[in-house]
Amino acid sequence: MSGDDGMPREDGPDDGGFADALLEEELRQAAAVLDPVPAELLQAALDAFALHDLDARLAELTFDSLVDALPVRGVTDAPRMLTFRAGEVSVDVEVTEEGLIGQVLPPQSARIEVLGGPQTTRPLTADTLGRFTSDTPPTGPFALRLRTGGEVIVTEWLRA
Repeated sequence: MSGDDGMPREDGPDDGGFADALLEEELRQAAAVLDPVPAELLQAALDAFALHDLDARLAELTFDSLVDALPVRGVTDAPRMLTFRAGEVSVDVEVTEEGLIGQVLPPQSARIEVLGGPQTTRPLTADTLGRFTSDTPPTGPFALRLRTGGEVIVTEWLRA
């Protein structure tokens, strides 16, 4: 395949994805101008999204190392430690620049989503000992949604 300068060029593995993303954005902008979403429909969608976890239990923040821990001399970049509790279930989470490390107690399998606005990251899976990790640190406000068996637990929202 030749480029604009007549020189042969090889398509990289992401060239098609980039072109698709540009086309999608152009179509999104055209739709917003030619056929905008009515404000009342947008509000109804936001209200419905807020209620989709109505049966979820709220896990209360019981420990935050930014507030509750004693400072250690010489340690400047300590990870943030969080503990959430909902009834008998607790979730311990360590937030670092590299991502999240956590454990659901009592130990059990769970599917965990890191919420951060309208999109969620890929679901995490806690093993049978309740341990889970994420290579992506949360940015901005975030919360965790845990699905353990038939129960849904959502943590309080915190700023990363």
